[in-house]
Amino acid sequence: MSRVAVMGSGSWGTAFAMILADAGGDVVMWSRDPDTAREITEEHINRRYHDGIALPHGVRATGDPAEALDGAPLVVLAVPAQTLRDNLGRWRDQVDDGAVLVSLMKGIESGTTMRMSQVIEEVADVPTSQVAVVSGPNLAREIAMRQPAATTVACSDEHSARRLQDACTTDYFRAYWTTDVVGVEIGGSVKNVIALANGIAAGAGFGENSQAALITRGLAEMARLGMALGADPLTFQGLAGVGDLIATCQSPLSRNRTFGVNLGRGLSVEETIATTQQTCEGVKSCQSILDLARSHGVDMPITEQIVQVVHYGMGPTHMLRAFMSRSPKAETSLH
Repeated sequence: MSRVAVMGSGSWGTAFAMILADAGGDVVMWSRDPDTAREITEEHINRRYHDGIALPHGVRATGDPAEALDGAPLVVLAVPAQTLRDNLGRWRDQVDDGAVLVSLMKGIESGTTMRMSQVIEEVADVPTSQVAVVSGPNLAREIAMRQPAATTVACSDEHSARRLQDACTTDYFRAYWTTDVVGVEIGGSVKNVIALANGIAAGAGFGENSQAALITRGLAEMARLGMALGADPLTFQGLAGVGDLIATCQSPLSRNRTFGVNLGRGLSVEETIATTQQTCEGVKSCQSILDLARSHGVDMPITEQIVQVVHYGMGPTHMLRAFMSRSPKAETSLH
């Protein structure tokens, strides 16, 4: 039984720990909350995020990062994207040499516009072959209930990608591997912003035609940015692209869609943040995604409008009108 450290005890980190344990791993989670760590170890439950769902006995937790990381050849990073640099900076000396570091985070770092894998490489001072990412249509609550799901695992090193695939494949969770780290990360980051826009449309009362248009044009934005960064365009036709985009835009379990719905119904950004109990990565990363796109000359009109709503006070209905007033062009245009 292989040791795995899961650094973070939030919704997705806990669900992924369940997968790893069900796949045969000996999983130790790190939680910053001592009560959550005690619950997971002694009661086999995480009431804050998955109340009513029993965790496997192969999962235990600790508030001590060194204890969680000790002897773990696989380290899963499941903290909010904008906290990764600080957290990993504190943990890096406790990570075993040669360990594969796995990002569950879907965001672009503010200020640097770095992808999470790039932050890991820089802070932990490890080669790309030791950094992997996971992204797909993986709504944590459904997975915690062991409903069938699939994902994409990516690493520049095929052997490491296959190792991770084996570590997280169960009878209800199917992993596919790729070496296209860039494409998988861009898909996972941009879909959150598109889900905000789609939620705004739904909250404002717009129907399926409007939402389908936003999702489809959002996919075009995602692919344009990914290709500018060197991603394989086929990645965006897969689980980490259109698959994750559909789930995040359409499910009431999606934090980003729900945030957008509240905005579309008339709540302010501040009011919506106050009612949200979990990190909404689209809100945190939309500006850095737009900055990244602009630095590579990539047009992302939906992302531009979301930034205006989140950071500059634009009204949601004005956002939708601004998007619709753009000059028409060929559907397959790359600009």
